[in-house]
Amino acid sequence: MSTTPNTPLRCGAVGVGRMGQHHARVYAEMEGIELVGVVDANFERAQEIAKKHGCKAFATEQELLEAGVDAVSIAVPTTYHLKSAEPFLKAGLACLIEKPLAGDADEAEKIKHLAEEHNACLMVGHIERFNPIMRAMQSATASTGERIMPRFMEVHRVSPMTFRSMDIGVVMDMMIHDLDVVLMLMGGREPDEIQASGVAVVSEFEDICNARLVWNIPEGEGGGQCVANITASRLAMKTERVTRITGEGGYIKIDYAAKTGTMIRKTANELQMREVREQLSSGQDLTDLDWTELINLEPLTIDDGEPIVKEIEAFLDAVRTGEQPAIDAEAGFANVRTAERIVAAIQVSQGVSSQTALS
Repeated sequence: MSTTPNTPLRCGAVGVGRMGQHHARVYAEMEGIELVGVVDANFERAQEIAKKHGCKAFATEQELLEAGVDAVSIAVPTTYHLKSAEPFLKAGLACLIEKPLAGDADEAEKIKHLAEEHNACLMVGHIERFNPIMRAMQSATASTGERIMPRFMEVHRVSPMTFRSMDIGVVMDMMIHDLDVVLMLMGGREPDEIQASGVAVVSEFEDICNARLVWNIPEGEGGGQCVANITASRLAMKTERVTRITGEGGYIKIDYAAKTGTMIRKTANELQMREVREQLSSGQDLTDLDWTELINLEPLTIDDGEPIVKEIEAFLDAVRTGEQPAIDAEAGFANVRTAERIVAAIQVSQGVSSQTALS
């Protein structure tokens, strides 16, 4: 679908629970958008949200479809993504599906094929891409044209148990956010090698996981490897969401929770590093040198844009222009397949055969 920027878009939200209610709110508040209605398995919940935003409550996806919509958000539990999105995709309508795209790669591929077959715009709601700190990092690298090609990425996403999403493990529940980011930083390529270890403590699925992802970089892009070490836990005593990216062009630290970030560019520190190397080679004692004062730290400039608003703006922009959305079906599928490979690697580390783990 391609429309002009001045054409009002008729939108809907399917599933108005913890995340879906925010989709409904943003549509209701956004200029040039008409929130046609909301759907929820709990019809009383749908009525509550509909009343709050002055729209209609519907019991089924088909009723919302028949009411006439151009685009919808799908924020039902992951196991129902295919069922809820299917009627809209078959009608060629745009869908923003909350992360992950599906619970497994087979179902993610079915959703992807539906969108492709019916030429429907499909975006996956990996909201971390729209976190202010992530936008700041992308703006900072784009402003100078100095891309930091990752060679080592270290990611920690841990928090206390919330007892939500207990039908899936920590990989699909929490690590999927960071898989989307690291795959994006690697140009959308899935890792060539995966090792992982995980433990189920409270739920029947892994509650903590450490994964080591390896990419073999083509010679034309510099050669060598990039390694990402990702830890996710829902058993921690505190919340931490930090990503560190080290490359030949510099270093970036991102703290999602604190909304702070620091960048160290190679070019901005080249003179100091050359002097230090020369001093070391001449045998000078540099033990009194303060490393933190030696290097130029560049704080990232953070805006105050709400991630869900930025996400929906990107989605609706793709709907209006007909361009590929920021996180398309291919990216969503790659994230799910990588998560599935990590879960399989956990099983292998526990002595289960790879064939059994993937079955």
